[in-house]
Amino acid sequence: MNAEPERKFGVVVVGVGRAGSVRIRDLRNPHASSAFLNLIGFVSRRELGNIDEVQQISLENALSSPEVEVAYICSESSSHEDYIRWFLNAGKHVLVEYPMTLSWEAAQDLWKLAEQKGKVLHEEHVELLMEEFAFLKKEVVGKDLLKGSLLFTAGPLEEERFGFPAFSGISRLTWLVSLFGELSLISATLEERKEDQHMKMTVCLETENKRPLTWIEEKGPGLKRNRHLSFHFKSGSLENMPNVGVNKNIFLKDQNIFVQKLLGQFSEKELAAEKKRILHCLWLAEEIQKYCYSKK
Repeated sequence: MNAEPERKFGVVVVGVGRAGSVRIRDLRNPHASSAFLNLIGFVSRRELGNIDEVQQISLENALSSPEVEVAYICSESSSHEDYIRWFLNAGKHVLVEYPMTLSWEAAQDLWKLAEQKGKVLHEEHVELLMEEFAFLKKEVVGKDLLKGSLLFTAGPLEEERFGFPAFSGISRLTWLVSLFGELSLISATLEERKEDQHMKMTVCLETENKRPLTWIEEKGPGLKRNRHLSFHFKSGSLENMPNVGVNKNIFLKDQNIFVQKLLGQFSEKELAAEKKRILHCLWLAEEIQKYCYSKK
């Protein structure tokens, strides 16, 4: 990616919330990967005109324009599936913020569609590019897990827009799968007080070696965004995360990975392993959702 680009891929950003705004900023700044990309405009349901000299264009124009070769899908999760399908069918490459879809089956269909069209479909996972994850990966390598837990707290989130908690919290599940391999669902519960905007999801998982992992998502007014973890190994324990530094440019690092895929710099083996992990996490999220609903 250090070479001078022979061509630039025209990009449109769909959705200009937090993630979309960061994507636009990174595309406009001079970075190694941005040199391969040309920001054409953004798509939004709101009438915004221009943002920092970047023009708003209609969805129809974004889909039909031969200039647009890439779509960054940064809208709310409930709309991801439709946008991915529309842009792939229009012959565009797609980068989408996680979760790709709110259904395992839909994700499989979209991956088949991307393969049929010969296009890159990339699901962002900035949580795997964080300093905390790099620290954890080093800490757990070669160790024999006995049991573990991961608790995440945050303010309320609208399920209609962002999906069931196992989907909106899929970055935590991705951490666990990336650290300990594929997991099985043992049980799950969802406690809700809708009048207070409070919910708590408790999920009991098991590694392939039958080691228990507990994942808890708790959201409600006044709850600070925080992660608490506890991993017990035969050789000792890891309780909570030390301060391992600031996460810098994680969306830009994700863009670098996407551009490498556009340029064919990822092996088939690497792409297949990533796809397997993403589909496994989406499958687990759906199984958790089904389990919780079956108990209601």
